[in-house]
Amino acid sequence: MDSATGAMGNLLLKLGELAMDEYKLQKGVKRNVEALRRELESMQAALRKVGDVPSDQLDEQVELWARDVRELSYDADDVLDTFMVRVRVDDDNHGSKGMVNKVAAGFLGKAAKMRHDIADEIKGIMERAREVTARRDRDEAELVGIDEASDELMNALATETVVSVVGGGGLGKTTLARAVCNRLKPQFDCTAFVSVSSAPDIKKVFKDMLLELDKTKNKDIHNLVRDEKQLIDELRDFIQNKRFPHARRYIIVIDDIWDIASWSAIRCALVENNDGSTIIATTRDFDIAEQIGSPHKLKTLPPKSSKKLFYGRIFGSEDKCPQELVEVSGKILKKCSDVPLAIITIAIVLARTRNMAEEWYKVYNSIGYGLGNNHDMKNMRKILSLSYHNLPSHLRTCLLYLSIFPEDYEIERSRLIRMWISEGFIHPEKDGDNLFELADSYFNELINRSLIQPSGYVSGMLHSCRVHDMIHDLIRSLSSKENFVTVLDGILQQTSPASKVRRLSLQNNKLENSTAQTNLKMSQVRSLSIFSSSGVSLLPSLSSFQVLRVLDLENCYLTEGCHLDLRHVCNLFHLRYLRLYECNFDRELLKEIEKLSFCRR
Repeated sequence: MDSATGAMGNLLLKLGELAMDEYKLQKGVKRNVEALRRELESMQAALRKVGDVPSDQLDEQVELWARDVRELSYDADDVLDTFMVRVRVDDDNHGSKGMVNKVAAGFLGKAAKMRHDIADEIKGIMERAREVTARRDRDEAELVGIDEASDELMNALATETVVSVVGGGGLGKTTLARAVCNRLKPQFDCTAFVSVSSAPDIKKVFKDMLLELDKTKNKDIHNLVRDEKQLIDELRDFIQNKRFPHARRYIIVIDDIWDIASWSAIRCALVENNDGSTIIATTRDFDIAEQIGSPHKLKTLPPKSSKKLFYGRIFGSEDKCPQELVEVSGKILKKCSDVPLAIITIAIVLARTRNMAEEWYKVYNSIGYGLGNNHDMKNMRKILSLSYHNLPSHLRTCLLYLSIFPEDYEIERSRLIRMWISEGFIHPEKDGDNLFELADSYFNELINRSLIQPSGYVSGMLHSCRVHDMIHDLIRSLSSKENFVTVLDGILQQTSPASKVRRLSLQNNKLENSTAQTNLKMSQVRSLSIFSSSGVSLLPSLSSFQVLRVLDLENCYLTEGCHLDLRHVCNLFHLRYLRLYECNFDRELLKEIEKLSFCRR
């Protein structure tokens, strides 16, 4: 074993042994063992390359990937060791003098069970290996063609303290800003990356920023009640760092700005300290970019990079593309107009399509006119919808459910999984299936298809995700059309045309002043998610939600006499999931809540 590759060397040797006849594995299991060995060999080669790079020069995502691979190698090595030892011990016992007739039947049953168990373990290891490989492929795909754009942006930052990145949806503004931030952060005292979105909660943005700048000091910031001015003061105090000889040098990315008012509020909090601190802002609007300062217009990918991204995602490299698919590939790429998100989306669909020109032409014809030179939103949605309709029905349901969350919202993995289970979206595929593990595999599949994006990691494990704003726009539209989720916010008011609501989400902090319709029928609501106290007065009493299964409240200050009186929660007999985050409520209610029959804890 060595520190760079973990137990990979030993593991590969044992996989070679395992395929030998003495272990009496079935042919299907042997094939899996051989496929796993090939997968791990490529991982071992990549780990060696990573080990040659000084740790302070490694990208954080590469470091996390390498750690996952090493942990996988140790776990797999332990599994194979245990199986091999048990087989040898049982073989010795079975061959012992005078015991053959006595234990033959029992031994054969036990041996069969051991081989069945190792088949399941091998399958589990393969799934983990594929997940880790898929993550590496996603990370590499994101960075295709980004070197030149990164260099240009870094050159601009050499002379400017504030730079804006501007371009249409799907061009890779967020990816570019994150990549540059990761390259530069060793030069700064602290860093932060925060998303704003089209309907921003500025107080949440400030809290996110404080948490990223100092995770230890501000670990409980989201549990504290602060007004906007207090948060601005805390940010200014942190940056100015008056107890020390110099102010803190920071690099902060403000992602996805839709209006100048949001930028002005944020800029007010980020004092200029003349110590070389840096702000990168991203937006789709060139007028906003000009007001932010030093606009850097993001271009589409060069054709060569588009090909590398497209073929790499499907075949590994361009030279592995079958000759009969070259012509149709070129036509599909032309319709994607060198836009990264479009290329990745189409590539994922094609990777799961048979390598036949006829099948690929069906995909090509379904795209319509493509993006052309206008990067038209309608045609972009058509390309993205291919990926949605290519999903199995159970994954389509799970993906649509994400429209209950606001745009650019960070969604905790375990929270989402529990909500899926509580809604009844997860069905056992065979006896003994663990619903949580099955839902977790659905989450991983959506990640692998790039329909949701990895966001936060805790101890090297993926903790949360986000939905790209263009995919969020798609699933919100589809949810409305199918009356799957009804969203009330201050902009679109009511997105579902139906009066009978199945799932309701209140997302905006300005709903009190909206003219949102209130003639919605609530008796059939299965899920109620509220992200702000604003708009609670638009709702009837909680007792009206007769079949509610999911109740998820965030930032709700529930005063006495409020329509959403939590004393009624004990009468929600169908309730399976309850979350109260940053909400004020009578703690005596906790004793009553514990009596709920089906609620998951």
